[in-house]
Amino acid sequence: MTEETPGFDEKPDVPSGATPEDAEPQAASPSSEEAAAPAGDASAQIAGLTAQLDQVRKSLEERTADLQRLQAEFQNYRRRVERDRIAVKEIAIANLLTELLPVLDDIGRAREHGELVGGFKSVGESTEVVAAKMGLQQFGKEGEPFDPTIHEALMHSYAPDVTETTCVAILQPGYRIGERTIRPARVAVAEPQPGAQTVKAEGADEKPAGDDKENGGPDEG
Repeated sequence: MTEETPGFDEKPDVPSGATPEDAEPQAASPSSEEAAAPAGDASAQIAGLTAQLDQVRKSLEERTADLQRLQAEFQNYRRRVERDRIAVKEIAIANLLTELLPVLDDIGRAREHGELVGGFKSVGESTEVVAAKMGLQQFGKEGEPFDPTIHEALMHSYAPDVTETTCVAILQPGYRIGERTIRPARVAVAEPQPGAQTVKAEGADEKPAGDDKENGGPDEG
């Protein structure tokens, strides 16, 4: 019997000409199925990420469209509010100036009668200036054609020197604010004299008696 030396492990027998690494067991190489599995998982992950990206893009487009619609609605609201504000302001000014028209009429009559003097003159002219700054415009002049949309005829007569219905006297001036008439001009109108044009036409149709016989006519007998 041979005695075993304590403290030393037995080593496997190594064939002659072989290196020590050849004696170590080699790790098993992965199979083809195991190598294909990670590639399939990567494709599935890419497809999932692409689907998520498409969903995010769709959601972004919807939110952008909602934001654009809200912005358009807000702009329309602002324009509507501004338009209503201007309309309310114009109505308020028109109501105020309508109540002021009798005062302006008194000032005008006082001026026509030479009574607009002294302190009353200063107050009257200041009132007219303030009314003009607020957009009040006076209209109505003698001799202008009668327009039923801006004139109100209180008196009617005939005159031989007019060719159409004409305002011959302004009984009360009219007032407007911009294109809006707040009071028509009250006027006296005159129309052409009835039959005047007919008489003139009949006179034009008359011919001298000597014109009935043409020159160079046939001689008698």
